[in-house]
Amino acid sequence: MWIPIQINENSAEPLYHQIEVQLRSLILSGQVEEGTLLPSIREFANDLKCSVITVRRVYQDLESEGLLRTKQGTGTFVARVGSDERDRHRKTAVVEAMESAVDVGIQVQCTKEDLKAIFKEVLDAKYKG
Repeated sequence: MWIPIQINENSAEPLYHQIEVQLRSLILSGQVEEGTLLPSIREFANDLKCSVITVRRVYQDLESEGLLRTKQGTGTFVARVGSDERDRHRKTAVVEAMESAVDVGIQVQCTKEDLKAIFKEVLDAKYKG
């Protein structure tokens, strides 16, 4: 199965993190459904042109979060994610992104009011489309 993951080799984000964030998002959004057999670690690493160790780490991290399950000799599958768990993961992802944005705002000396205005501007722009 082909999984639509885009790697930016120029990004400061480590490869495993880029892959993990995107795969988590695909699972939580339902684009990769429960029970889907994922490519083997070696196959996925080859597709992404990265290390087997990188993909192994992604699979292990997502398995520890309960999003994947591995059956010995069969492969790695997308686990069943209940709606409460899905909502918790979604909220966590958004909170982490917002915390990062606020950290950047603080670094460039934005005030609380500046950040609120910027957030509203971005939100309004995204929801007009």
